[in-house]
Amino acid sequence: MNLLCNPALTYVPTPLIQNPSKRTSKIHSCQLISTTHKTRRRCDLYDLHKEVVPYAEAWSWQKAIVTERRALSDRNEDFSDSLIILQHHPVYTMGTGSCDNYLNFDVSNAPFDLYRTERGGEVTYHGPGQLVMYPIINLRYYKMDLHWYLRSLEEVVIRALSSTFSIEASRVEGLTGVWVGDAKLAAIGIKVSKWIAYHGLALNVTTDLTPFDQIVPCGIRDRQVGSIKGLLNDNRHRVEDYDLNDDQDLMHTTCKSLVKEFCDVFQIDFCQKSLQRSATQNSVGLAS
Repeated sequence: MNLLCNPALTYVPTPLIQNPSKRTSKIHSCQLISTTHKTRRRCDLYDLHKEVVPYAEAWSWQKAIVTERRALSDRNEDFSDSLIILQHHPVYTMGTGSCDNYLNFDVSNAPFDLYRTERGGEVTYHGPGQLVMYPIINLRYYKMDLHWYLRSLEEVVIRALSSTFSIEASRVEGLTGVWVGDAKLAAIGIKVSKWIAYHGLALNVTTDLTPFDQIVPCGIRDRQVGSIKGLLNDNRHRVEDYDLNDDQDLMHTTCKSLVKEFCDVFQIDFCQKSLQRSATQNSVGLAS
């Protein structure tokens, strides 16, 4: 199995195993209004939470932004960070050191595309109904401490679950992610290069959880995965204000809450941006 990392910016990475079905995604500019304060760092927001984007495409976007940020940082001109929010088509991703033993299938006959990436952590699943947040952040302007950054990403999710759904989530000592009881709702895996962090977190909102049965999620055998919708369907977490049959509304509400809590935890202000695919569909344009 070959390690696929550092793909060229004009190249859409090839998965370790390509599922025969091919898909395309339209990219639209989304509207979000926030108040700007000069004392807070700016963060460019690419809000695609209604879009289902192929993993390779989003991976290339991250790479393009990271390369741009590195060049700006070298000139002391790195004045903003970035946050991409989206959904993915069904895909399995592995970290740099992920173990094949956590795959419950033959890699030559994977049920979905399978990628080995440069992030940390073990294998996980991404799919529709899961909100994926990719912050591209220069930690020099926050705190040059990876543990602090991981705990901060967890805090974003914990606050969103509590403030919006009255779901009391927590951390588990020695593990990364956000949990409700023994169920993991949010997985986190990052890569940091020259203190610029990318990759990020994935939160199960209305996700079909059955694809997780084909793997040992995050390499943890004695715990399960959960979703916001699953918890809200449970009488212990029921919130009367939400129509549990309206997945789009639940996704939109969760996205708004995550954006707000991200803004508060990292003390930033968002500036709306859009991502545009080139005519070749193999490169990405960062539109202002």
